[in-house]
Amino acid sequence: MCGIAGIVAKSNVNQALYDALTVLQHRGQDAAGIVTCEGGRLNQRKANGLVKDVFHLRHMKHLQGNMGVGHVRYPTAGSSSPALAQPFYVNSPYGISLAHNGNLTNTAELAKAIYQEDLRHLNTDSDSEVLLNIFAHELQKLGKLNPSADDIFTAVRGVHRRCKGGYAVIAMVANYGLVAFRDPHGIRPIVFGERDTEAGKEYMVASESVALDVLGFDLTRDLGAGEAVFINVDGDVYTQQCADDVKLSPCIFEHVYFARPDSIMDGVSVYKSRLRQGDKLAEKVKRERPDHDIDVIIPIPDSSRIAAQSMASALGVKFREGLVKNRYIGRTFIMPGQSQRKKSVRQKLNAIELEFKDKNVMLVDDSIVRGTTCQQIIQMARDAGAAKVYFASAAPAVRYPNVYGIDMPSAHELIAHGRSTEEVCELIGADWLLYQDLDDLIESCAEGNPEIEQFDCSVFNGEYITGDVDEDYLGALEAARSDASKKSKLTPISDEIIGLHNDEAAP
Repeated sequence: MCGIAGIVAKSNVNQALYDALTVLQHRGQDAAGIVTCEGGRLNQRKANGLVKDVFHLRHMKHLQGNMGVGHVRYPTAGSSSPALAQPFYVNSPYGISLAHNGNLTNTAELAKAIYQEDLRHLNTDSDSEVLLNIFAHELQKLGKLNPSADDIFTAVRGVHRRCKGGYAVIAMVANYGLVAFRDPHGIRPIVFGERDTEAGKEYMVASESVALDVLGFDLTRDLGAGEAVFINVDGDVYTQQCADDVKLSPCIFEHVYFARPDSIMDGVSVYKSRLRQGDKLAEKVKRERPDHDIDVIIPIPDSSRIAAQSMASALGVKFREGLVKNRYIGRTFIMPGQSQRKKSVRQKLNAIELEFKDKNVMLVDDSIVRGTTCQQIIQMARDAGAAKVYFASAAPAVRYPNVYGIDMPSAHELIAHGRSTEEVCELIGADWLLYQDLDDLIESCAEGNPEIEQFDCSVFNGEYITGDVDEDYLGALEAARSDASKKSKLTPISDEIIGLHNDEAAP
């Protein structure tokens, strides 16, 4: 999962893009990058690390220009190295910088075609670089010195014909403008909006509406599945549907975990969807254990807090903050290795003993993936004196890997894969484990937008909506995503030199 942002403005966009990436930092902590355009010259800074550590004053001074694109990354494909930080760049045609959130499912096939047919060179194993070169080739073969909006949309149609998977993309074409587009299923989120300034209207595209809110942009709407928007340097806005057979199928895990609660996705408030998730959990408790003995409900901060509050309210049970979070530790879901995840959980959370002592505690988390976090937290609760420890997941059991841009581990690293609820309960050490029902989760996330006919729920039901994921693909994915494989692929930090003004190698 990554965060992307792009701005076309009347003044320098460097600070605005920095602020946008800071707001989107929860979507990726591996690397960050910004490319701006000034008079046809592209200025770039990207490196591994958090936004605040990648960009210093000397870098910001170089990032001049009224148009730019930014990216925060965590790795889904390939290894973790400075060479994989985005945005990516190609100088032909025109000079294009691209930031991508998602994952292509036919990367190997496309990479072969790019070399053998398009006669283009790839420098990394990133599917984002593949996508950039596909877009560049589709634009170049039109042979236009001055591409129009229709030419941009024709190139996007070519991308949709060739690329499969989930992707939200922002690309900056030097001297011409900013184009953003979404895959034909609308799996990955992207929105756009505008704001009025004394100099005129300015426009922004981003992964989540909260980035627009913070910068004073009014949300226009989400891009539709398969739709593209082109904003030229003069501030003219064009939109067009660029794909056939579209069906909006957004990733439901955005509402469970990834998105900030103050975002609106496809017309649905993430905050309200999480409130409804808690209500649904409470209803399930009433169905399965009407005579429950829960004394207190405690969330595992932060993404489960909203669901836990509504669950406690619906059950008439006390809600308490019994776990204190160290806010200087990153999100454990996207830590690169199992040993690092285990260590970070203990550094990240500490129990308040008086909220656990001699009580029957219901812990609530957004989901259970590997089981690493919940197992240790359950033990923390027992060490703090809890009489019984129950555990509720606001999401159903995660049994299958994600192939559309979330680095869910291989199937055999998922604690619920091939196991019953009772078996998972025993493994994590809980006295009772409660999973959300999938139908209830879907209802929680769809309410408010009748146009959402379905969600991508593949991590829960194993149904991959693009129709091109089979056992061979999943087997290759497992080999690439296992912790052992990732460890062997880690590359040392090295400087990277490319043909534009580039501060990425500067410490």
